[in-house]
Amino acid sequence: MAILEILKLPDARLKQVSEPVERFDEKLHAFIDDLEETRRHGPAAVGIAAPQLGYHQRIIIVDCSHTRKPVANHGHLILVNPEITEWDGFELGREGCLSVPDYTGNVIRAERIKLTAQDKFGESREYEMEGYEARALQHEVDHLDGVLFVDRLVSRRTDLFQRKVYQKGGKKKK
Repeated sequence: MAILEILKLPDARLKQVSEPVERFDEKLHAFIDDLEETRRHGPAAVGIAAPQLGYHQRIIIVDCSHTRKPVANHGHLILVNPEITEWDGFELGREGCLSVPDYTGNVIRAERIKLTAQDKFGESREYEMEGYEARALQHEVDHLDGVLFVDRLVSRRTDLFQRKVYQKGGKKKK
């Protein structure tokens, strides 16, 4: 496994739409291992998407089981070709991103979603999610379509904030 470089805004590759995964082979599994290693290395990252590493295939990893405040979740998820099939409700919440490390922002997302995806072996799965896990999932699926949370801010003037502290390690920025 390797820790790969995370693309950061304004890298134009973050705006590229990803292609569906068609081959579920050892090469895919090796990349997923690297994607997970990179996610774990990032500060307080609950999710990561393949395009953040310049790999434009529809793969995301989400794990909300280690948040500071416990939230309902499905544990560690590797989702290939995820598609949100239903959504309900709306709520405003603060988001951050490994590809936009110096800022957080308020984004409106669906409160509840239904999702279909494949696992890393190509088996189909269905999920129902709500709250924080649903928000994290929507954030990562946006990466697959070349959308960043800063593209979904209600107002760049009032809903974008400079990050002061990274949670992991507690390092304060100067």
